[in-house]
Amino acid sequence: MRNPEIENLVEELALQLGRGLSLEDLDGLLLAYSANQSHADRVRVNFLLSKRVPADVSAWQLSHGIASAVRPVVIPANDDLGMLGRVCVPLLVRGFRVGYLWVQQDAQEPSATAVLAELPQVRDSLDLLATLLLDSNTAESSVRQLREQQFLAAVSGDKRAIDVLGEWPEIRQNGPWQMATLYAAPGIPGRSAVPAVTDPLAAALIHRSAGLQGTIGVDEALFSAGLATHAALLFRHTPGRSSHAAVLSRYAAELSKRTGVPPERVVMGISEPFVSLRALPAANVESHIAAQAAAVDPALGEILDVRGAGVYEVLAGGAADPEDSVYYRLLRDRDGAQELFPVLELLYDSDGAVARVAEQLHLHRSSVYNRLSRVRGIIGADPLSGRVRLELHLALKAARWAGRPRL
Repeated sequence: MRNPEIENLVEELALQLGRGLSLEDLDGLLLAYSANQSHADRVRVNFLLSKRVPADVSAWQLSHGIASAVRPVVIPANDDLGMLGRVCVPLLVRGFRVGYLWVQQDAQEPSATAVLAELPQVRDSLDLLATLLLDSNTAESSVRQLREQQFLAAVSGDKRAIDVLGEWPEIRQNGPWQMATLYAAPGIPGRSAVPAVTDPLAAALIHRSAGLQGTIGVDEALFSAGLATHAALLFRHTPGRSSHAAVLSRYAAELSKRTGVPPERVVMGISEPFVSLRALPAANVESHIAAQAAAVDPALGEILDVRGAGVYEVLAGGAADPEDSVYYRLLRDRDGAQELFPVLELLYDSDGAVARVAEQLHLHRSSVYNRLSRVRGIIGADPLSGRVRLELHLALKAARWAGRPRL
């Protein structure tokens, strides 16, 4: 990406600070650099020549926490790498990480104190630089935004938008298709000092960019769009899931780079294949259900076709409340319910295989039988008999479904 406005601003910043600067994107690619520099170390010279940060230098920089930093980070000198000390300035817009500006120390400077003292004076220019980077990002281009609006309108059932979508070269003659929903559970609080992105516009931009970057070069992924809670993708139908797995992995990595917080878990829900784009809205709903089911029930895996959602697809069709089951209420109100529910659910999920339940829950078989006996005593019925089992199993799944992400 070459942007004269960005390059000129980097030069102006370098003159204001009186130091050599370089600007890189989140993947370590050189975007711009200043020409004036009294002394350039070996790392800077090689970077300007190769346009990419070498792996060993990247590892040294990342080890100081730049990927999650929201304030300037001091990177000490490294003689083995031929690297003088420098300061990394993370560039963010509304919580969205767009790149890094590097400020090199002079050879005779013992610390980065002077650099840190100078940065507040150019705060407005740094904010402008971040905004220019955001505006030049392919995910933010006007053409891309228009196409995403058309795609999302089609997904929502707009017949005119569906007709427009059918004329796109990457979609026309590429059916049958499948819709996919990518959902990332937020990072676990306390593992990072970086706040969660709560601005819907910023969140949509993050999902948009992660979806775009995660699908580049994947021929089966025809288009992606970002929303405040997730990313929506259109795939060409394939029997395998290797392309989906690649997109899922890259999407998770892109989210980490842009938010500074690794998501706790990322899942993909996939619709049934369809041959007419008129079925796009229904397929989108199917992909939502599959993603929600995978999010609330880890046993279903990270990539889930809607036909594997089982009872969750049934629950999505109406309001099911676990409190409607008297057996569920009896167990819930007893001390130790959190010991009994996992045994019951796993036993029902595994067709009554006590040995498998004991192994997965790290219990002795006798402990499993003991807990079943406790359940029997509490509810006054055999939890393995047909009707009781059906009621409790459905109530347990309804309790999970109640905690699904709202997409």
